[in-house]
Amino acid sequence: MRLMPRRRPRYAGTHPRSFAQKYKELASATYPEHTQHLREKGKTPASTHVPVMLNEVLEQLAPKSGETIVDCTLGYGGHAAAILERIGTSGRLIGLDVDGIELPKTLARLRERFGDVVHAHRMRFAGLAKALALEGVQQVDGILADLGVSSMQLDDPQRGFSVKHDGPLDLRMDDRLKKTGAMLVNSLEEKELSAALEELADEPDAAAIARAIVRRRERSPFVRTHELVDAVFEARHLTRAEWRERTEGRGRSVNPAARTFQALRMLVNDELGNLRELLRVAPHCLAPGGRLVVISFHRGEDELVKEAFATGARAGVYAAIAEEPLRPSAEELRSNPRASPARLRFAIRSSAGGAGPDVA
Repeated sequence: MRLMPRRRPRYAGTHPRSFAQKYKELASATYPEHTQHLREKGKTPASTHVPVMLNEVLEQLAPKSGETIVDCTLGYGGHAAAILERIGTSGRLIGLDVDGIELPKTLARLRERFGDVVHAHRMRFAGLAKALALEGVQQVDGILADLGVSSMQLDDPQRGFSVKHDGPLDLRMDDRLKKTGAMLVNSLEEKELSAALEELADEPDAAAIARAIVRRRERSPFVRTHELVDAVFEARHLTRAEWRERTEGRGRSVNPAARTFQALRMLVNDELGNLRELLRVAPHCLAPGGRLVVISFHRGEDELVKEAFATGARAGVYAAIAEEPLRPSAEELRSNPRASPARLRFAIRSSAGGAGPDVA
């Protein structure tokens, strides 16, 4: 007996509402015309990610045939694919990422197109020197670090990054980490919460939101993302329904809970600590004349990059640095609004070179 193919589950209405129902977006290779249609409307399909400031990255990283380049945040592989086109079959791209869900998909996609010049390691980019040791190299020609969260992580409710769709309050980029967003939000003192919201997200209502979180968790602990969203709205004397009514027809509006989620995500994943370590080891991992490009999405990140590059320039480690950050073009912002906070800075290693750091 011939088995009939399993039918796709139907959804109510004319358009999919949940992440799981977006079957065309989740199979972008099968439905390329749908993917292109969404991009033309300035949207990012749920299963993809648009590489931020790609032209500026290629200009400042300047990858050439035969070079070895590290992409510290491989993600969907958009930057990596463009770099691979430049370095060719005689080059090598080393990709780092902690996301155990997306990394195998990206590696398979890139290797299908570019072959075994693509290498990947599941590790934090603070482990850059260790990754190079595993590859048998001391120094490379270029290093790229895009510090943003990928669209695949933001759009999947099960990852806990979404303020729009309800899901577990996870917020881990690396599921090997022990502490989730729920564990942190249920355990941090009110003062710690307020300080994190102010320092990591520039949240103007940090104290009020921290108070609202503590009040709500006394009744029941936070488990779901929308429970946290509701606490933030409560602190601002709003409901999600009222906010939707106020912003309807105004185009893309930033959710009032977005900054709170950003701060917790940065805490869960120790993003600033990871960045500090990368900035410390990166110059030692660059060959003379090698280039380091960092894209940040938050004032605190950009300040760390700016200070590290300026210190390196004063010490003669860097021959040149970006005096001011580069910003996305107006054209890019029209097609990819998520790029709006991006700041790109670059540094060029001095000809003095230097040996790589010891790896424990």
